[in-house]
Amino acid sequence: MKFRKKNLTIGLMIFLVCSCDINNLNQPALGKLDESKLANKTGVEALLIGAYSLLDGVSIDDVHFIGGNGNSPSNWIYGSICGSEAYEGSQQTDIPEIRNIEKFKSIASNLFFDEKWTAIYAGVARTNTVLRVMTKATDISIEDQKRIAAEARFLRAFYHLEAVKLWNNVPFVDETITYDAGNYHPANDKSIWPNIENDFKFSFANLPAKATATGRANKYAAEAFLLKVYVFQHKFQEAQLLIPDLINNGSTANGLKYALLKNYADNFNIETKNREESVFAAQMSVNDGADYTDPGGNVGGGFNGNFADELNFPSGNNSVTLCCGFFQPSQWLVNHFKTDPVTGLPDLDNFNTVDVKNDGGILSRTAFTPYDGTLDPRLDWTVGRRGIPYLDWADHPGADWIRDQNYSGPYSPKKNVFYKSQVGIYTNTSGWPPMASANNVNLIRFSDILLWAAEVEIESGDLNKAREYVNQVRRRAADPSTWLKKSDGTVAANYKIGEYTNPWNDKTYARKVLRYERMLELGMEGHRFFDLVRWGIADTEINAYLQKEKMTRTYLNDAIFKKGINEIFPIPQRQIDLSAGADGTRKMIQNPGY
Repeated sequence: MKFRKKNLTIGLMIFLVCSCDINNLNQPALGKLDESKLANKTGVEALLIGAYSLLDGVSIDDVHFIGGNGNSPSNWIYGSICGSEAYEGSQQTDIPEIRNIEKFKSIASNLFFDEKWTAIYAGVARTNTVLRVMTKATDISIEDQKRIAAEARFLRAFYHLEAVKLWNNVPFVDETITYDAGNYHPANDKSIWPNIENDFKFSFANLPAKATATGRANKYAAEAFLLKVYVFQHKFQEAQLLIPDLINNGSTANGLKYALLKNYADNFNIETKNREESVFAAQMSVNDGADYTDPGGNVGGGFNGNFADELNFPSGNNSVTLCCGFFQPSQWLVNHFKTDPVTGLPDLDNFNTVDVKNDGGILSRTAFTPYDGTLDPRLDWTVGRRGIPYLDWADHPGADWIRDQNYSGPYSPKKNVFYKSQVGIYTNTSGWPPMASANNVNLIRFSDILLWAAEVEIESGDLNKAREYVNQVRRRAADPSTWLKKSDGTVAANYKIGEYTNPWNDKTYARKVLRYERMLELGMEGHRFFDLVRWGIADTEINAYLQKEKMTRTYLNDAIFKKGINEIFPIPQRQIDLSAGADGTRKMIQNPGY
C-alpha cells in the first residue's frame, strides 16, 4: 500500500493541523475543519494514511509545502555527511547550508534545520489528529481502535525519535496540546525518552503480528524501534530481552520471518523492496497522479517518490541523470572496505594509512586501472567508482560523471540510485528533475537488528555470541554469487571477505569490530553520525577524519568538531521565537553552544 499525500478520498483532510510546526498546531485561518465530519472509520483511516505519508518528509497542498533535501528520511546530510561517510558534493557555490552543516559551523537560522523540524512535527501533529478524532467516532470497533491508536502512537514515537537524534532537547507533543486548549507553546525542558518508550511499548502490545497492508507498522516493527530506543540510551539489559523474539519470531508485513536477503544489493533495488530484510521502510511511489505545482512554480510528479534524495546522483557528461552531484562518498568511507588478502578481515587501526586507489585528477579519456588490492564486496554496492559497473548503466567513467572532482572527490553514491532499466517505470516521468523514484528508504533492516544484538551482547552478555551475529552479517556478503559482476560475468574487483574465527575475549576489541562493521554494512544509509554520538566517540572519530581529509578536500580546512556542542544541532531559531507565550517569554531554549 502506498500512503499518498494528494488524492485521499476525503480530499486534503490530512492538513487538519495546517501550519505544520508545533507552535501553530491548529491555526483557524489556515483551514479550521469540522472534525465531526471525519469522526468515522473512513475519515480516521484516511487521517492515519496522512500520518504515514510524512515518513518521506514531503507534502504539498494548496496551503503549505513541506519539502527539500534536508527532510529526507535517509538523513543523508545529518547522518552520513556529518558522520564522515560522504562530502556535500556538487560544487562549492551550491547550497552553502549543507556545507556549513558538514563543517560543523551550523547556526540556528540555517533553513535546513527549520524545514526538518517542520516536517517532523507536522508528522507528530497528524498522528495526534488521528488520536483525537478517533475518540469522537462511533463506528470503529474496539479491535480497530486499538490497532489505529497503536499505529498512530508508533508514528508519533518515530517522529519524536528523529527529533531527539538531531536536537536531543525537544518537546513531546501529544493529542492534548491543541490551539483551542491554549497550551500550544510546549517547552523543551525535560527528556522525552520516556514518552517515546511508552508509545513504542503501547504499539508493541497492540499492533498485529502481521501488518494490515505493506508499509504499515506491525508489532515487530514497534519492537525493533523499542530495541533501538534502548540501545541509544545504553539500556542493554532491557534491550537483551527483546532480541530473541525479534530474531526468532519477528515477521514482516507479508508474514515472512525476518531474515537477511541473499543478495545484499536487493535491499536497494526498487524491484525487490519490502522483502524479509525490511523491518520498516518509508514507502515511495511514482507515476501515481500526484503531480503538483509547488509554491516556487516547479511543476512535476514524483512527490510521493524519493523526492528528498533527488540531488544525489552522478552529474556530468552523459551521466545517469545529469543532476546533481551531491552526496559523494568520502575516501575515509572507501578505505574502510580494504581487507587482508589472507583473512579477508579489515585492518581496524590502519585502514586509512594508504588510500584505495582513485582517479582523482585523471580525465575520463585517460587510461586508469582501478585498485587491485582485496576489498569487501559491499564497497561496490555502496560506492560508484571509476572502472566498476554502476548498476546497469555502464562502467563508471570517473570525471565525466563528477561535477567537480577537485572539490568533492571522485566517487558517486549508489544505494539510492535506480537502474537504467527502471527509468519511466519506477521513476517519475514529468517535472524537474525527473529523478524521484519508487525506491523505499529503509529505516530499519534486519542486519541492523543483528548488529544491535551483537552490541547488546558485547555490553552485557556473551562476546562470542556477539561474534556470531557479526559473522552472520559478513557471511551474507561473502557469497561470491552475490558479488558485483562485469558484463562478461567476471567479478568486478578483487573481493575477499572472511569471518572472525578467533574467539573474542576483549570487550574493547569487540566494540571496535562491531562499530567498524556497522559502517561497512550500513554505509551511506544515514546512521553513522548518530552511532558515533551515542558511543561517545564523535569528537575523536570525526576530527581524525577531518585531519586527513583536509589534505585533499581543502574546503574542510576550517572544519572542526567541538565536543560537548556538536553532538546535537542548533534548534531552529524560528521555532524558539514561535514558542513565545502571551507574555512574550519563549518556552523553548537553545541547545548549549549555539
